[in-house]
Amino acid sequence: MAEFKVVVADPETGETFQREIDGQDANRFLGRDVGDEIGGDAVGLPDHTVEVTGGSDETGRPMREDVSGTRLKELLLEGGVGFKPSREGERKRITVRGREIADDVAQINVSVVDGEGDVAAAFEDDE
Repeated sequence: MAEFKVVVADPETGETFQREIDGQDANRFLGRDVGDEIGGDAVGLPDHTVEVTGGSDETGRPMREDVSGTRLKELLLEGGVGFKPSREGERKRITVRGREIADDVAQINVSVVDGEGDVAAAFEDDE
């Protein structure tokens, strides 16, 4: 059974909220890619739509939008998701995860893209 920690970002206020989901709510995320939009009722926001913006697996490897599937892949990166160079021209081989959500993913990052009502109020009501 899938179990995820979901980090919900509200771009209007700049706040983030965490929620742990499992069961049917977690199954709604399985097989989705980074960039897909999902109904917010999976994370407790029934009047909103959320977009998957990224995530990471249990070892902290980030999901990259340009790697297909759920597999792990070593990339030589100059920057971007997974590596921030400390000097100009620096490159490093980094292991990243593909863009599709599977059981290996531990955390999913989503952003609210559409909906009515206050996101913070919806999360305070659940606590």
